[in-house]
Amino acid sequence: MVNVNPIRRALVPVDSGAAQRLCSPNYDEFQSDREIWDLLQVQPESVLRVTMPHCNASSADEILKDGCPEALAEGAEKMEEMTESDSTKVVENALFLYEIADPGRPEVRQIGLGGMAPTDDIRTEATPDGVIIRNEGIREEKAKGRADLIEATRAIIGTVNLSVDDREGNLLASMKRSCEKRPCDFEALDNEDGSAHRIWVVTDPDEIASLREALAAEPHAYVADGNHRSAAAAMRGTGGFLTVFFPAHTMGLAPYNRLVAAPEVTRETLVNQLSESFDIESLEVSTYQPARVHEIGVYVEGSWLKLSPRLGAYDASNAAQSIDSDIVQRHIFAGILGIEDPRAKELTFVGGNRDAAYLKSEVDAGGHDLAVTLAPVTIEQFIEVCRQNRIMPPKSTWFQPKIRSGLVMALLG
Repeated sequence: MVNVNPIRRALVPVDSGAAQRLCSPNYDEFQSDREIWDLLQVQPESVLRVTMPHCNASSADEILKDGCPEALAEGAEKMEEMTESDSTKVVENALFLYEIADPGRPEVRQIGLGGMAPTDDIRTEATPDGVIIRNEGIREEKAKGRADLIEATRAIIGTVNLSVDDREGNLLASMKRSCEKRPCDFEALDNEDGSAHRIWVVTDPDEIASLREALAAEPHAYVADGNHRSAAAAMRGTGGFLTVFFPAHTMGLAPYNRLVAAPEVTRETLVNQLSESFDIESLEVSTYQPARVHEIGVYVEGSWLKLSPRLGAYDASNAAQSIDSDIVQRHIFAGILGIEDPRAKELTFVGGNRDAAYLKSEVDAGGHDLAVTLAPVTIEQFIEVCRQNRIMPPKSTWFQPKIRSGLVMALLG
């Protein structure tokens, strides 16, 4: 049984105008601190001034070290300002409904149920029967950094994206009925992909009970995005973490590509050493972004290769080893380039908000030596890894569109 509890004190924008000024992409969607600083120059009310306070500097040269005491103090100050501003209000004992209207998928209605999920429900070695299943390893220092920010700001801002099977569609139907009763309380547009993000704040006790009952019919939930954010809340003993539960079949996935620093690599070496395990095709194209799993693009020495793993290149019965990013890690990064650590500094992970042309330009400019493009992981692959109780390869799933940060926040204390 999957549980969600109302947020005791939810901080929300007062209207759609305030929502647009406050909300932003999550901190981990940016490639650099400079990108965050640039956004804050044009959107000074952005919640990034709280979630990435070291970037809230007078100039780019004054950006602080992430997590330093001065940055945490800045985050606490900006959180207090945001709480007391005319742009926000506090709503007590509330769930919320979160709809993402994706122009790229007009036929899909993606609605999720938001609130506080119990940290004790996360499956760990200490809680093997937990119903919330993580599928990615946790880096202690990264989770601690988020936990320190929770402590400093006395708030949970980062939202964890959880998926549930909802095979019969009952949860989605229940949420649709609630949404159709009235207009949303506020909405904001993502200027990058054009998606609309709509929030309905739910405070009616009967409606809350009905939505919680629909979710409780689900046996498990899977962490789609936000493993470290859930771990941070658990570290600080908040008892719960801010989350949205989406029916899995409504969620979209985008490519998660790689840039690689490997100055010794040559096209000839790759072709020769991969030919036993892959079918290899030279492509006469400017850019190549695979659309189907088990089709892999490699840009090296000014041209593209298409790789298709043969039988035996991976264990088809192992859902995690069947993911293309794991196949690439084993055969190319570790097998040829000697990069054993899938999170090594030589690897730069590029999410779905950057296309293959961006990767090509980075290699052509000399910042990296090759690019690897991968098809999006399918939702079926993602859920099968969770069902097998395995760990997803690092940086393999990029859910798109992503939840916007700052539309609903949980105040502590």
